[in-house]
Amino acid sequence: MKTYQIPQTDLETSRIAYGTWHLGGSWDNEPPSDEIKKRADALIHEAVEQGITLIDLADIYTRGKSDAVVGEVIKNDPSIRDKVLLQAKSGIVLPGELHVGSIAHYDFSYENLTRKVETTLQRLNTDYVDLLLLHRPDPLVEPEEVARAFDELQSSGKVRHFGVSNHTPMQIELLKKYLNQPLVINQLELNVLHNDLVNDGIVSNMTSATYTGARATLDYCRLNDIMIQAWSPVAGGQIFAPADDAPDDVKATARVIAELAEKHSTTKAAIALAWLLRHPAGIQPILGTMKVERIAESVAADDVELSRLEWYQLFAAANGAGIP
Repeated sequence: MKTYQIPQTDLETSRIAYGTWHLGGSWDNEPPSDEIKKRADALIHEAVEQGITLIDLADIYTRGKSDAVVGEVIKNDPSIRDKVLLQAKSGIVLPGELHVGSIAHYDFSYENLTRKVETTLQRLNTDYVDLLLLHRPDPLVEPEEVARAFDELQSSGKVRHFGVSNHTPMQIELLKKYLNQPLVINQLELNVLHNDLVNDGIVSNMTSATYTGARATLDYCRLNDIMIQAWSPVAGGQIFAPADDAPDDVKATARVIAELAEKHSTTKAAIALAWLLRHPAGIQPILGTMKVERIAESVAADDVELSRLEWYQLFAAANGAGIP
């Protein structure tokens, strides 16, 4: 698989990453079953076999069980650790995590970040992660606290590089004012249907345009050497087999994807991901499939080069009204 150099680092990564959102099974406190562990082992090994070299994690995924099953894979096959970059995310506190009845919230405090990373490392059976991203923005963020946590985590060798997820340009600028480390990644929801990051620059001067929160994020990241990772890159699969009552734009997008898959003699997943890979920003899609066979179907995107016209065909179908 072709690779990207993660900006401002010495890290090289496959153009497609693998994500562990549901890898640990159910979102409760029941330990993962042997079947779930076996599935995780098969999925991680298949991802590596297909050339994927970045595994995306988060301390909240299936309430920590996704980290734990990846850690078991590493424990059983230590060679995996040297073949992949481990990317953790932190900053979200789940309902009931602090005490019975406590609500979900965000916490970028020094104490929470350092505590969560320590727990993540224990679950993963590793001494360090290559990347740590701040998950969703914390409205109560105190950048000095984040800076203190990052300094300690880096100096202790527990985290090599840092980034964010779901952050706007100004939220990143606020953090950068205090940090001693560059923010090298911004992980954002992006797919052909959820295309506000791309559509933003086209509709910004249109009377009917509405503010989506994506304003200038894509261009900002390109200007500041921040790699964009795309979560939910295939829109939950709805663009492959839309329901009968699906919106017209979803059905139109599905039709174009099917046509292009036939034209390029490839899979529908490959076309959807190739739409992201075709963008010159160097976007890294994060696969979330729980089916081993879907990994090969997806990484086929690395061999697909959509033309400019094909890229816009998909974009126009997803937008419903075409290109303004």
